Amino acid sequence: MKPETLGFFEKVYGVAKLIPYGRVTSYGAIAKYLGATRSARIVGYAMNNSAGKDVPAHRVVNRKGLLTGKHHFEGTNLMQQLLENEGVKINENQVQDFDTVFWDPSKEL
Repeated sequence: MKPETLGFFEKVYGVAKLIPYGRVTSYGAIAKYLGATRSARIVGYAMNNSAGKDVPAHRVVNRKGLLTGKHHFEGTNLMQQLLENEGVKINENQVQDFDTVFWDPSKEL
């Protein structure tokens, strides 16, 4: 991976670590906050590579609230279980009351 990509990943991890308990954000919201509006997919790659970095990757979902990164977690429903343990309601792999639990770093930071 290029050094600039690794630097971007670190910035993504820095934002992800600020997502409050019981809230979620999207790949696109993180990308927008970092000034890379069209880089939601790169944020997803960063989340996929966040194991062992103390990053709450389970709190990052797609723009519709779908748990699109769940296959990167060990076990069948670990991402869902982690979110539900924080009080986030999930139904059919989608965050319920998405607007209520959504955390927008561009507005909150």
